[in-house]
Amino acid sequence: MKSSTVGRFRSLVVITALMAAMPASARAEDIVVSNYGVSANGMPFAVALKKGFFKDEGADVTGILSSAGGGTTLRNMLAGSAPYAEVNPNAVIAAIQQGADIKIVSDNVLTVAEFVWAVKPDSPIQSPKDLKGRKFGYTNPRSTSLALATLVVQSGGLKTEDVEMVKTGGFGEGIPALDLGMIDVAPIPEPLWSKYQSKYRAIARAADLLPPIANVVGVAAGGQSAAKEDFVRAVIRARRKAVDFMRQNPDEAGDIVAEAYNLEQDVARNSVRYLVNATTDGIQYWGTGQIHLEGLNRAIEVQKMVGAISGDIDAKSIVDTRFLPDDIKAMK
Repeated sequence: MKSSTVGRFRSLVVITALMAAMPASARAEDIVVSNYGVSANGMPFAVALKKGFFKDEGADVTGILSSAGGGTTLRNMLAGSAPYAEVNPNAVIAAIQQGADIKIVSDNVLTVAEFVWAVKPDSPIQSPKDLKGRKFGYTNPRSTSLALATLVVQSGGLKTEDVEMVKTGGFGEGIPALDLGMIDVAPIPEPLWSKYQSKYRAIARAADLLPPIANVVGVAAGGQSAAKEDFVRAVIRARRKAVDFMRQNPDEAGDIVAEAYNLEQDVARNSVRYLVNATTDGIQYWGTGQIHLEGLNRAIEVQKMVGAISGDIDAKSIVDTRFLPDDIKAMK
């Protein structure tokens, strides 16, 4: 073996040994976030990545993987051994009921304030009381949008059978369906609402109409190494810093979101401003990670209502608070 080859070989051995000795919290890891780059829930992760908060806290997050739904997010997390994922509670509960070894480790989005239900400007519908006999859009069966649509209808003193529920397949698809008259009311969540609000008229806003409902949560798989557990703790701390930054610097945060989500700057800024100021019964939209049991229990009941989950569920039994900073470990 030539001396240069021997030198390269020795260097490779040394590098490999150093990598093996590195704590996992310093190694590169991906995290998985439902609808990242599309829905408002994941915006703090874009800020944490751009501002370097992950690295500051000791988590070398190399990528944020997106997926189109809760079940897909969990499959991606478990299949790819990602230490942490953000997902809707019903997907977590369904997975646990099927035997998945996962726990809720942070309560990330505490309300559904991103939801607005809108009509065309010339529509005679002024409020949920006027929905009888109307076509009400929702995305897919057993979805959060269907559950919330049911609550909106009930808020107007009506029953679900008093309206015609129409599946559109997605929020983006609901907008042309509204334009074409296929539906009379469409759910338009942020940041879509900030983009299209000049074109439509809101008849209901979740922030004003609905109580705090757990929206998305952070989850981690059981049986992880101590280093990966430290990584999860660091991700939670970094996201918390991002939420604080967004509240103090909404326009700069909006610019970061615009780049990560491929949005117009004014749309992203408007969306961030709206959501950092949106409170429901004093509860803010983006949480610090602290578990709000009342909102989690409410999410369970809402999802039961549309058949997304079934059976008796003890919310406390699916939560693990040991990853949270000491000052927010106590459940609310």
